[in-house]
Amino acid sequence: MTILNDRSEVGREIERNASASLVDLGDGAACVVFHSKLNTLDLDIVQMLETALDHLERDFAALVIGNPAKDFSVGGNLQLLLLGAAEGRWDEIDRAVRQFQHVTLRIRRAPKPVIGAPVGRTLAGGAELCLACTRLQAAAETYMGLVESGVGLIPAGGGTMEMVKRVQARIPPEVGVDLLPLIQWAFETLSLAKVSRSACEAKAWGYLREGDGITMKAGRLIEDAKDAALAAARLGYRPSEPGRIRVIGQRGRAALWALLYNLKTGGHITPHDEVVGRKLAHVMAGGDVPEGTWVSEEYLLDLEREAYLSLLGEAKTQERIRHLLRTGAPLRN
Repeated sequence: MTILNDRSEVGREIERNASASLVDLGDGAACVVFHSKLNTLDLDIVQMLETALDHLERDFAALVIGNPAKDFSVGGNLQLLLLGAAEGRWDEIDRAVRQFQHVTLRIRRAPKPVIGAPVGRTLAGGAELCLACTRLQAAAETYMGLVESGVGLIPAGGGTMEMVKRVQARIPPEVGVDLLPLIQWAFETLSLAKVSRSACEAKAWGYLREGDGITMKAGRLIEDAKDAALAAARLGYRPSEPGRIRVIGQRGRAALWALLYNLKTGGHITPHDEVVGRKLAHVMAGGDVPEGTWVSEEYLLDLEREAYLSLLGEAKTQERIRHLLRTGAPLRN
């Protein structure tokens, strides 16, 4: 039985809203717990994460983001997203994406460790939250993926940016290695909406890093994540400084676009898959800049958001979302 399922947890809740709670785990650690349907992300969860980060700065040594449910989170609320697009509430959608980007950036730059505890389905925005954490303590049965391309979108909560960063981290900055093959590998992971079949496979695809832990017994996950968080705090955790990211630029983008064209011509992807892939390639390449340009995290987040909103306005993307909501199956249009 996990800490959060124990009866002693009653009374240690610090704050609660309709979709999430902040719980004191004891020993200087707190935990954000989701309780929306399927742990779907919404503005209440984003607000609770902001509140938790405020408490972390003042009151706690470390923070865990995890749930005693079988799934960490299936991602954002597509029904609300589709409704907002249908009603033309673009400013409202833009604000919501900005808020989510802001909270994931705060998690990355938090002055104290934030440990994600993914389990079961950890998809789309749920995966992006995990990618932002100091480290992860994942259940062995973690099915993680940035799956937005399946509904005609791209990851826009920092997930695209983070995958570009992780590719760059694989090589020393002074080594003049061509980034294109590594970016192409990450691009294919995102454009094919790959979902890991285990935590081990999530590590192979770059969703987990080498230093991330795996818990074999799901009932111990929150406790293990708490231990990892407090251990990081005891070791004198210091957040990494906001870094610059080297991008493949226009030349690399052209290569990715050529790959997409060949796949479409060969019948391996649909015309709308190509549209989505071109937007994703634009972001991952760093936009309209020369190869080798160094850009900021905020710059790539802006590109993410612009591409996301543009794709949401596409009729075929809205068809994909509508079909998934109605049938539970993806649409290849």
